[in-house]
Amino acid sequence: MTDAAPASSPTAILFDVDGTLVDSNYLHVEAWAHAFADLGVDVPAWRIHRAIGQDSARLLDALLGEKADELGDRGKELHSQYYKQLADRLKPLDGARELLTELHKRDRTIVLATSAPEDELDMLTATLDVDDAIHATTNSDDVETAKPDPSVVQVALDKAGVSAQDAIFVGDSVWDCIAASRAGVRTVGVLCGGFSSAELLAAGAIAIYDDPAALLRELTLSPLA
Repeated sequence: MTDAAPASSPTAILFDVDGTLVDSNYLHVEAWAHAFADLGVDVPAWRIHRAIGQDSARLLDALLGEKADELGDRGKELHSQYYKQLADRLKPLDGARELLTELHKRDRTIVLATSAPEDELDMLTATLDVDDAIHATTNSDDVETAKPDPSVVQVALDKAGVSAQDAIFVGDSVWDCIAASRAGVRTVGVLCGGFSSAELLAAGAIAIYDDPAALLRELTLSPLA
């Protein structure tokens, strides 16, 4: 764990969901891999993983290049179909439920700040099964462009009813850190999505933990306290 105390205690905690609270990143990789195979495009799985967590249009541009305009819409449809088929393998990351519950007990306002489509968000929140701890959520209907654009973070701040300096964002990807930083929000990174400490710190994270369980264990000394 690497940490640095924030200037003030946050009143709201904004959470990314995929790869941060729910073990879903590698299911997204699998779903995209099937989608690209159906499109007849060879994209290595490691490249797909490196693009997970950012806006789907940017992901498709990065992975399909000049074919993105032609194949992108169909790729999104196929990804969604395959991801839903994998939904029974979704599970909360270690400590995720307990972390949300404890923060709620400490009177923190919790917003799930994701640009996932509403049907995917429903699957994720059902997997977490801690609705009483969650103040609000965002989804793809709330923003035109997903991370690293800061829009979803700004919407989450509005739903929490706080300013940027009164919030902390928790995420697993460089896209989370960049989006939060652009919105003026401090970021705590977790490694359970597959990005390294060095990458998250370089993207703006002020503290790094292995997963929600590690953050919960050190909560009192963390920037979330």
